[in-house]
Amino acid sequence: MEIKKAGQLFENVMKEKDFSIERCSTGIGNYVFIVTVKNIKYILRCSLEKDAYRNTVYWLKELEECDIPIPKVIKYGQYEEYRYLILSYLSGEDIGIIYKDLQDSEKRQIAKEVAAIQNKVSDLTIQEPEDWNWNSFTDEMLGRAQELISKNGFFDASKVEEVRNIQKELQQYISSVKPIPYLDDISTKNLLIENGHVSGVIDIDWMGFGDRLTFVAMTNVALLNMNLDTKYVDYLLEELHLNSEQKRAFIFYCLLFCVDFMGERGTQYLDKVVPVNQEVIDRLNSIYDCFMSQWNN
Repeated sequence: MEIKKAGQLFENVMKEKDFSIERCSTGIGNYVFIVTVKNIKYILRCSLEKDAYRNTVYWLKELEECDIPIPKVIKYGQYEEYRYLILSYLSGEDIGIIYKDLQDSEKRQIAKEVAAIQNKVSDLTIQEPEDWNWNSFTDEMLGRAQELISKNGFFDASKVEEVRNIQKELQQYISSVKPIPYLDDISTKNLLIENGHVSGVIDIDWMGFGDRLTFVAMTNVALLNMNLDTKYVDYLLEELHLNSEQKRAFIFYCLLFCVDFMGERGTQYLDKVVPVNQEVIDRLNSIYDCFMSQWNN
């Protein structure tokens, strides 16, 4: 989507002529822009997908009662061929961007705040999705990884089968997981930090139902993939007080996200391709081998 078209959309919807607009570097599944009007910033998200933001609007409304820092919906609808969503702007930087500058004490404090946010979300009374089954979540992730790894050809698809075997070993645990709501897409992105505290949770396009250990595992793999320390993950795990069975499940989830990350490398989303080179390939293979070693020991 050209920035000129996005500007026309914003002007038409908000009835504003005097504004500045810039495209964000983030946003794989959507075209995302920051629009400034009289020193007030807005987020403009656009998509060609039908009903692209129906779930986003629904979940943001549901989460209002949780008293957590999420954006407010200003406008949403359709302009020409695009679906759009205009949100209030939340200050802060993605934790992945500023992680290297955070003190250990700040990482610990952020972990406490994120755990508190997840606790509030888990207390929501929400009807579980129809035909919910936690095995379906793990099956879907493994199936997608298998398909993309085979298609892109940068990694060994047999790794997916190795993770499937672990899934089978963990069937008793997986079958015991309840459909508890949680924010499942906050890792090194979608979590805004300002002055060492959580300032916002963004890009809430869906809600997770199940084991919230997955968001910690995704964060763990993401930090390792960025060559960063994982102290923040250690602090999150402390807040969650894992038992021995959950610790084993956590390793499985880390392997699950390893193959998921492998599948994404080289995949095109809209006009962006997820970067891949030999360094990335070697690093993800090394991360995978490390977690597989932990599982075997």
